[in-house]
Amino acid sequence: MSGFGFTLLARDGRARRGRVTTSRGTIETPAFMPVGTAATVKAMAPEAVAATGAEILLCNTYHLMLRPGAERVDRLGGLHPFMNWHRPILTDSGGYQVFSLSKLRKLDEDGVTFQSHHDGSKHSLSPERSIRIQHLLDSDITMAFDECTPWPAEEKVAADSMRLSMRWAARSRAAFVERPGYAIFGIVQGSTYPHLREESAKALAAIGFHGYAIGGLAVGEPKAEREATLAATEPFLPGDAPRYMMGVGKPQDIVAAVALGVDMFDCVLPTRSGRTGQAFTCEGPLNLRNAKFAEDTRPVDPECGCVACRNYGRAYLHHLIRSDEILGPMLLTTHNLTYYQDLMRALRAAIVEGRFAAFRAEFERRQGLAGEGDDDA
Repeated sequence: MSGFGFTLLARDGRARRGRVTTSRGTIETPAFMPVGTAATVKAMAPEAVAATGAEILLCNTYHLMLRPGAERVDRLGGLHPFMNWHRPILTDSGGYQVFSLSKLRKLDEDGVTFQSHHDGSKHSLSPERSIRIQHLLDSDITMAFDECTPWPAEEKVAADSMRLSMRWAARSRAAFVERPGYAIFGIVQGSTYPHLREESAKALAAIGFHGYAIGGLAVGEPKAEREATLAATEPFLPGDAPRYMMGVGKPQDIVAAVALGVDMFDCVLPTRSGRTGQAFTCEGPLNLRNAKFAEDTRPVDPECGCVACRNYGRAYLHHLIRSDEILGPMLLTTHNLTYYQDLMRALRAAIVEGRFAAFRAEFERRQGLAGEGDDDA
């Protein structure tokens, strides 16, 4: 036995309630992974992140290979003791950074050569090197190295990119070192072309991974197109493995993706928003920089039990944000991550109790999403 597993506990339509098992603990799904790109969730201590209910973090191969270096992290015992996080960690393969650094990189069949955004130094990243770095970091879930196809992309460009990623996926799988409790996920590509997504999902299933991610979405495409692509992809994903939608997203995007059978999510939005004064609440987002909150003594969200909502009012948080005091981002990041984890708990309960559709309708009503269009800005 690998020690890594996925148990499907309940279904309600396509929505799934499951449990991922690793050697460092279980992950209840649907699950949201806070992003700790450089071995830290910005503005939060690991203990505070755990207190929100997070059971797994995402860290990034590209950033950690540059600083402090994977070999150094390995010498220090791996990511978990290094950052004092003893629950599971998933590491992004670096493929998305390759995508975002298109002006600084050269891509070919072997991999990618790129310039560091820190100092301009040259580095190479291949499927084998990406998997080796993630092994040195000691991540519990390793991601296959891929190219994130830009949007929009002509069909031939999308097909060539996807097939390159599938060749890289096979090399990534071969390079992965099997250990009890550890896993490697493949990444479905193909832009917004359903037949390319089908081809990609089938290719990954034939290779055989512990889990399957949906990549190349949430990169600028309209919401309706993203959801249609996900709906067309889901039937071809193995049902006995976890499904991870990369880089998503807004609370309403997560709820929509859960409705289409996705189990795992990550996004910088709750932490980035916390640093810029935006709070997510049960009745929609609030911009606490706005002058209307200057004398509002109510908690950010009366239904939230986080330290910010228990102890501070909107007026104080408005003051902190407008004054550029570091406590403001700390408190709002704590609140936002708590909100996301509370949302995931509510989704899990709704699926088990067979009331997911009703939960979604009430969620969208309270968020004011009844007339929402395709603009994700």
